[in-house]
Amino acid sequence: MSAILLIDDDLSVLDVMSEMLRLEGHEVTVASNGREAVDCCHEDSFDLVITDLIMPEKEGLETIADIRRHSAEIPIIAISGGGRLGPNDYLETARFIGANATLAKPFARTELIRAVDSLLA
Repeated sequence: MSAILLIDDDLSVLDVMSEMLRLEGHEVTVASNGREAVDCCHEDSFDLVITDLIMPEKEGLETIADIRRHSAEIPIIAISGGGRLGPNDYLETARFIGANATLAKPFARTELIRAVDSLLA
């Protein structure tokens, strides 16, 4: 069982994704923004982080950079619907600053599980 930190400001996304991951046998901690997520990273250790990019308080790109400073080796998956411009620019930037994988919303359950499994292998 792997410990996963899941970050998204949309509570319905948190509910659905955390349930998907729990059904795969993972222990999931949720955070609704980047500030809360960085605090979680200082308190606990995680095997994987999955973060949305567009969030209030502390957006995902800044969150990835902060997590990288704290824990350079932890795998990170960035997810985004991209707002008005679409997700591609945001996801490309996320890869540049340290995300190991990216998923454009909406994505299939199989895509999520495949990305998680490949980074935890």
